Amino acid sequence: MTATPATVPRSALRLPGFRAFFLTYMLGMMADNIEHVISYKVAFDKFDSTALAGFAVISHWLPFLVGSVAVGALNDRYDSRRIIQLGMCGFITASLGWAYFFLTDSLQIWSACMLLILHGCSGVLWQTSSQMLLYDIVGPENLPSAVRLNATARYLGVLVGPAVGGGLLLLLGPTKGMVANAVFFTPLLVWLISAPYGKKFRKAGATQLKRAVRGLGDIVQTLKDIRVVPVIGIMLILGGGASFFVGNSYQASMPEFAKDLGQQRGNVLYFMLLAADAAGALIASVLLETSRKLLPIAPRNALKLSLFWAAALCAFALNRSYPVALLLLFIAGFFELSFNSMVQTIVQINAPLESRGRVLGLFNMASLGLRMFSGIVVGLVGSVITIHYSLAISTTCFFLVMVAMILRTRARYLNSSAGSAILPEPSTARSSA
Repeated sequence: MTATPATVPRSALRLPGFRAFFLTYMLGMMADNIEHVISYKVAFDKFDSTALAGFAVISHWLPFLVGSVAVGALNDRYDSRRIIQLGMCGFITASLGWAYFFLTDSLQIWSACMLLILHGCSGVLWQTSSQMLLYDIVGPENLPSAVRLNATARYLGVLVGPAVGGGLLLLLGPTKGMVANAVFFTPLLVWLISAPYGKKFRKAGATQLKRAVRGLGDIVQTLKDIRVVPVIGIMLILGGGASFFVGNSYQASMPEFAKDLGQQRGNVLYFMLLAADAAGALIASVLLETSRKLLPIAPRNALKLSLFWAAALCAFALNRSYPVALLLLFIAGFFELSFNSMVQTIVQINAPLESRGRVLGLFNMASLGLRMFSGIVVGLVGSVITIHYSLAISTTCFFLVMVAMILRTRARYLNSSAGSAILPEPSTARSSA
């Protein structure tokens, strides 16, 4: 098998196109979280409905579970820029819809559910298509840096969004706050109008086959396609396992963790728990971006980093010291960004060119869609045996599954040249696997 020559990777931020993508993506992610803060606060104050809270989680992740591969198939046929713009229009419509119902004081359960569904569907149009477009913007040699920085933009949006949302709610009120929030989605929408990236700008011979969008059939066909690239299957199990067993359910349960750690006073110390996790991820991004030889991109390294992440979260779940909890969450955030960005890069580079959109959609179905079940695995079980033990058991189960994966695949793939730090081009991986 032949591999591409080793090159010294450089930061994707040196590329003007990626800088524009990075900034507009971060603004969009911030707006995504601002909408959550304002809409959840007003809707749940109005209805005091636990069922609506549960529906909000389901409506956010279910579209990723059932629609990611279909959106990926659309990206294989159509311009990714226009699909992202469709998602941005959905977000803007949802924000303005909330503003209308807040202004007229006419919000009902059914209308809140419709807006939550629209928001979730907009998210799957955006995320899967963004990953597709990212490769076109930076190319394979800059992809590791771009994926890592894109994950950093996501964390920045998640970290800053709630603070900005709370400020808009206090300063402008819910109606004007939602109108202002719609503005944050527009830079990405406008930039993509003429951004010179996507399938129509690819070199001759790099176009993809125009297969029909077939729903469930696409999932089956994509699974068949990736059998010739074993590393993608390994990364799907890794991403799906992390999503199913843990996901972001522990973040939703952070108020309970803060209370059990003796931090009942105010929200500052509770926010510090969330900030510690995000800070660890940001530090990981900076270190990996400035010291790119620190963690070579390889399937084995991704699996090992996920084990460290699970161990840190398990220790956090069983810990009863607040300072130690901050340290463990920082460590968990560091390893989470490290292995997640590595997994995404490996999938991106090895995805067969003719079905790249479907493969990325399948990855998002596993790594994002399965998060819907982590609320059951961690949250619901936690209501019976406490959140501490449920998180510890979930992370332990994930740990054991990954250990089994390492032991099973070591001889077959992880020690082969395809699992090295220099990964082959998509077409090479497909033909030589």
